[in-house]
Amino acid sequence: MAFTDLLDSLGGVGRFQLVYTALLLLPCSLLACHNFLQNFTAAVPGHHCRGSANHTMAATNHSGAWLRATVPLDQLGAPEPCRRFTEPQWALLSPNTSVHGAATEGCKDGWVYDLSTFPATIVTEWDLVCEARPLRDLAQSIYMAGVLVGAAVFGSLADRLGRKGPLVWSYLQLAVSGAATAYFGSFGAYCVFRFLMGMTFSGIILNSLSLVVEWIPTRGRTVAGVLLGYSFTLGQLILAGVAYLIRPWRWLQFAVSVPFLIFFLYSWWLPESSRWLLLHGRSQLAVENLRKVAVMNGRTQEGQRLTKEVVNSYLQSEITSVRTSNSVLDLFRTPAIRKVTCCLMVVWFSNSMAYYGLAMDLQKFGLSVYLVQVVFGVIDIPAMLVATTTMIYVGRRATVASFLILAGLMVIVNMFVPEDMQTLRTAQAALGKGCLASSFICLYLFTGELYPTEIRQMGMGFASVSARFGGLVAPLIATLGEFSAILPPMGFGATSILAGLAVGFLAETRNAPLLETIEAMERRVKGGLSKKDEEEKREEISLQQLGASPLKETI
Repeated sequence: MAFTDLLDSLGGVGRFQLVYTALLLLPCSLLACHNFLQNFTAAVPGHHCRGSANHTMAATNHSGAWLRATVPLDQLGAPEPCRRFTEPQWALLSPNTSVHGAATEGCKDGWVYDLSTFPATIVTEWDLVCEARPLRDLAQSIYMAGVLVGAAVFGSLADRLGRKGPLVWSYLQLAVSGAATAYFGSFGAYCVFRFLMGMTFSGIILNSLSLVVEWIPTRGRTVAGVLLGYSFTLGQLILAGVAYLIRPWRWLQFAVSVPFLIFFLYSWWLPESSRWLLLHGRSQLAVENLRKVAVMNGRTQEGQRLTKEVVNSYLQSEITSVRTSNSVLDLFRTPAIRKVTCCLMVVWFSNSMAYYGLAMDLQKFGLSVYLVQVVFGVIDIPAMLVATTTMIYVGRRATVASFLILAGLMVIVNMFVPEDMQTLRTAQAALGKGCLASSFICLYLFTGELYPTEIRQMGMGFASVSARFGGLVAPLIATLGEFSAILPPMGFGATSILAGLAVGFLAETRNAPLLETIEAMERRVKGGLSKKDEEEKREEISLQQLGASPLKETI
């Protein structure tokens, strides 16, 4: 009998599962704030060169006349952000007068920023404009590099040390590094602490999802996985509201970091995954945790009947065959696992590249960045509602594949929309982003179900590493727009469609019990269920029809 039968006998999706899931998903919502935080803390306000020090008296007057005489205009008639006249061109103040061939120079005395919308950002504080503009993108790349490293580190640690320990540490690390980012005054320190914050993203999301999946019976996993997606949507909306109310970047950074100290404190109450404890020989603690679950779910008597022998019987074959230690090579050692890993590498990389290519530079749409953030968050609600329905009634594979292919088509079709139809272009981009966000969340759940418990965290960590490579590549693909405007959307759209096709090679996991070991996975793939497995399955169905409790039968 599967471990999910034991959870069903202790209340199934009861009070414990509801509270446990809520406490894990709340931090995930604020985690989304950090993922998109630089849309606001690194926003680029309008700017132009500061007047020469030789004209200090005149420079104090930032009237339109002074600006017209000292700063040339670009092709759109706006003040040039990175050049100024070497000498004021007073002739330009006369009507219908133009100056040709006037000498210009860089902004040697700094810049004047429009602080009406963003009173303080890292761009205005450290002048990350013009020649220094790549440093702004570098800061985001460093954050994504931290996410990548965190996926590798925390994915491996969680399979060796358990899910709870790395999760608790990630909460503390994010609270401390986030507050330090807001406190220290150098760009170098900002990048270092953003890297540490990025590491915690992987530690929190991977371990939270695994704990939710491993504590919830099969019938509740789909809803739990989709709730993770809605928590990210909520986080994007929270970010738009908090960023609108708190404009200075340091206070905004502090506001979205301090709550993780609260999450750190209550996370000590969260029990470790009993699946992981049983597979690593810690049966007594697993029994204690399961008894607490039984009490909270109103199944005290069933919990009192639990013993180490009874609990171990649910995973006996897996416990005897589990390896004492695992390495990343286990993701490629056997045929079934190797196929899953290779397909997921393509899917995660492509999904992430297209997603961050669309979602990380909201100012390019020419609308209010707060409004675009809200639109990009709200569009996820109907998209994930459809994803929830199709995952439950159709399956994981079809859902992920269809959303990825649809998103790719949206991005490619957007190339043919005229530039002056900005609203339509923004709406199409939002729909594409909604599809990619939904496929991302479905993919988290799908990946957790594809890998056995023995290497689940390692597999999810490795898949997440592939996604972070996609996040790092996305800005590079975007820079290809300087050579041809069709290259970035073509790259994002084509890889998204390719990922959708790759999903077709993965097995469907809808209503399937979680596998515990690599050996069990290989047995399932080799020609389906054996005769013995079919007999056990039929017996299990008969017991369920008779209303028998697997726990009571074992006792």
